[in-house]
Amino acid sequence: MNRIRRQAFTLIEMVIVILILGIIAAVAAPRMFTTAEQAEINTTRQQLAVLRNAIEMYRAQAGQYPVNGELQTVLSDMLNGPFPSPSIGPVSGLSGVYYDTTTTSAPVIPAPDATNGWAYKPHNGSLKLNLDPTGSDVGKDW
Repeated sequence: MNRIRRQAFTLIEMVIVILILGIIAAVAAPRMFTTAEQAEINTTRQQLAVLRNAIEMYRAQAGQYPVNGELQTVLSDMLNGPFPSPSIGPVSGLSGVYYDTTTTSAPVIPAPDATNGWAYKPHNGSLKLNLDPTGSDVGKDW
C-alpha cells in the first residue's frame, strides 16, 4: 500500500498556531503600548530640555531673553531642524508658542485654551508645556 504524502497543514495545526500567536500577542501588546506612551513622554521631556538650553544660550549671547512673539524666530539658528512640537496631551503636534506677558518673576502660566504647544514667559525665560496647570494633563509639572 502506497501512502500519499500530504504537503499542507491540517486545520488542527493551524488552530494551534493561531492560539499560540494570540497568547503571545495578549502578553506582549500591553507592554508595547506602555513603551510607546513612555517614548512620547521622554521625547517631549527631551524637546523641552533642548528648548530651555537654547533659550539660555540666546540669553548668554544677546544679554536678554527672546522677546514676545520672537521665540521661534530667534531660536531657529540654535536648533537643528524645525521648532519642535510636543508629543503628548491635547497639545500634541502643536509647535506654536503662547506668550505669558506678565512681568512677575513667577514661572510661566500656560494658556487655558491649549491652542499652542508651548507656553513661554519673556520676562524670565521660563518655558513649559502649554497645558492647564489645574487639570490632570500629563506633564503639567514640567
